[in-house]
Amino acid sequence: MDHAKCAVVTGASRGIGKAIAAALGAAGYNVVGTATSDAGVKSIETSLCSLYPGSSAMVLDVTSDTSIDEFVARLLDAGHQPHVLVNNAAITRDNLVLRMKDAEWDEVLSANLTSVFKLSRRLIRIMIKARAGRIINIGSVVGSIGNAGQTNYAAAKAGMIGYTKSLAREIASRGITVNAVAPGFIDTDMTKNLAPLHREQMLSQIPVGRLGLPEEIAAAVVFLASDMASYITGETLHINGGMYMA
Repeated sequence: MDHAKCAVVTGASRGIGKAIAAALGAAGYNVVGTATSDAGVKSIETSLCSLYPGSSAMVLDVTSDTSIDEFVARLLDAGHQPHVLVNNAAITRDNLVLRMKDAEWDEVLSANLTSVFKLSRRLIRIMIKARAGRIINIGSVVGSIGNAGQTNYAAAKAGMIGYTKSLAREIASRGITVNAVAPGFIDTDMTKNLAPLHREQMLSQIPVGRLGLPEEIAAAVVFLASDMASYITGETLHINGGMYMA
């Protein structure tokens, strides 16, 4: 593999995004990890850039058109030609529908779905000129099975699957593949803080009897980014320990 290939990973300061950025760095990519804050950027610099000198960290608010424009400009000014885009950044604003505020719906759809369209559109133009690229969208098992209290999040992640399939059809002839990875329950900071009873209920839904590891999601992303995955496009890879079988 060409070690000069650039991979952009949004939401790379913690959890699954952090693991994906590290795995791509280990695979030889020059990774550009993004975070919404300066503190997040410093975290990426500590965890990623110190290990992989070709990598870098940049501020990006995926819900802001201005921030996206500035990010792409900085990316190109730094000499990066993105070959891989991992749309991982996401938020939650959980609530039951009858109590959900318009803002809770709008913020989640903006951050988790509209941002994927806007950032992909910008970087696809660069990939088309190179006639090569990989777009990998990080979804969720919730987008396939639903989850009470997460209609906004589930709608965004389900929409991501349809977006992935449609975009894959549009740009396959340009040498660009588009796929999604849908994690189940993964062992991150969020799940570590769950009450024991809630954690037990969660594990009871997973046939393999354990939470997934961020590194297991990252390994799938590295494969989909590789040359060996060039004949795979429009797919959603479910990684959930058997919780949902498509």
